[in-house]
Amino acid sequence: MSSLHPGRASAPTPWEETPDWERQSAAAVFGQVRDFVTVSGGTTAKLTREQKGRFVALCWIGQIHKHIPNPKPSYVADWDALPNWQKETDSDIFEHIEQAV
Repeated sequence: MSSLHPGRASAPTPWEETPDWERQSAAAVFGQVRDFVTVSGGTTAKLTREQKGRFVALCWIGQIHKHIPNPKPSYVADWDALPNWQKETDSDIFEHIEQAV
């Protein structure tokens, strides 16, 4: 899930080597998106890619605050401050989960 980590431009870490807190966070974000799609009755398809990406970004920021007492500002940056690759990744994550549900 390192690809979700704002400010981290390196190649994604293999899942087996990903720290426990990141794996737990990835599972939590997956669950939040899945639940959102489910309770919305599938109408999340009407959201824009940006809205979908923003949702993932906010869920991830919540996990950062849960696991890192004093995160770097770049780890909890608002949507407008994220690089384009991060916005696209977050939007892709939502859409992949949405399709799986």
